[in-house]
Amino acid sequence: MSGVPQTPVEDHRDAREAGRPEPGPTAAPGSGGSERDPFFDNAKLLAMVLVVVGHAWQPLKDSRAVWAAYFFLYTFHMPVFILLSGYFSRTFRGRPRQVQRLVAAVLVPYAVFETVYTLYGNAVDDRGNDISLLTPWYLTWFLIALFVWRLTAPLWLVLRPSLAIALSVVIALLGAAFDADPVLNLDRVLQFLPFFVLGLLMRPEHWDLVRSRWMRIVALPVFAAGAVTAYWARDRVTSEWAVRSKTWEQLGADWPAGVAMSLALLVCSLLLAASFLAWVPRRQHWFTAFGAGTLVAYLLHGLIIRTAAWEGWYEPRFWHTPAGELLVTVFGAGLALVLTSPPVRRVFRPVVEPKLDWAFPGRPGAAPETPPGARKAPGTGARGGTETEDGAEDGPETRPEGGGPSQGTAAPGTPGSRPGHAGAGAAAGAGAEPGTGRGAGPGKAP
Repeated sequence: MSGVPQTPVEDHRDAREAGRPEPGPTAAPGSGGSERDPFFDNAKLLAMVLVVVGHAWQPLKDSRAVWAAYFFLYTFHMPVFILLSGYFSRTFRGRPRQVQRLVAAVLVPYAVFETVYTLYGNAVDDRGNDISLLTPWYLTWFLIALFVWRLTAPLWLVLRPSLAIALSVVIALLGAAFDADPVLNLDRVLQFLPFFVLGLLMRPEHWDLVRSRWMRIVALPVFAAGAVTAYWARDRVTSEWAVRSKTWEQLGADWPAGVAMSLALLVCSLLLAASFLAWVPRRQHWFTAFGAGTLVAYLLHGLIIRTAAWEGWYEPRFWHTPAGELLVTVFGAGLALVLTSPPVRRVFRPVVEPKLDWAFPGRPGAAPETPPGARKAPGTGARGGTETEDGAEDGPETRPEGGGPSQGTAAPGTPGSRPGHAGAGAAAGAGAEPGTGRGAGPGKAP
């Protein structure tokens, strides 16, 4: 989703204080020896820019060019976030401290913003929806999906990698074949699962491969082929395939065609995600620090985009011309940068990164409960990486005021799954078109 987001991340602070290596890949060469690899913050920020731009494009999809760009973007930006989220979940073992951070960094922001979006929609657009935390709406779906994926991480990590990948793909196909219950947005949870599992199984050397020079060369024709294919597909398929919120039957495909399309989309998503990551800057730049604020941008930008749709700001004909579409694109990118900036992050930190030490037993920062003899040697991480002794922790984003940095994935921006929750011509979240969900929760008016 986080990364992506931020949403759950590995705790680098514990490793530094104990004098152990920090989790995740080491800093890229030439980055000044920073303990925090700028590559991941750059990736999160750039992916978040795509999320906000994609949301801003949704009311403009009557244009063939915008539709193609939208479909192309949604094919890979969610997989990027979910791969990063999986990678930074690879040391999660369900220890008390890890679960505590998972609740604070994901579950609490989910409950807060699910309530905020429901009440705001009722006030501005007269939607008449009831608050239901079991049926995520709009962009909050990713937080609850990440919560479920993270809880299943220990299971995937004990399986053989080949079996884990194969099983996750089978589960994804079943999620696309059968209409899942709208509770917890299980449709997307299942269909995006392979990307999370692949992220779990990645090791630092895999990231070195993705960031290699030859991969950057290969990425250019891959991106070109993807863009041309998206433009060609305008009148042949629906962009809801990339959203992964409907069954094959709902998308007008039978079983053989559905299986083939889902597998082809999985491969294309992975190729485009790798191509995107190959061109992410590996060094520290002026914008790198913004990558720590992607959860704030993810949760806040939807209020602005939805307001624009509900209030009819997209209705003037100018916005549907090439010049207007370009301005909307620039606005989306600028909005992402503003909302990820440190000042905005500091203002909203109490809501997005609540400190809940008071709600859990034990003193804040206490060492995790580890059975005698069960602790790994420092620096030995899951599948060859490095990790903290208590595994991957859940903390939203960099805390410059006394918290020490933690690096992980940002929350991506994709939509909820409730039908009809997109108002005034805009879809309900990143990756969703109006009415693409599978069923409203009780009392949720479409």
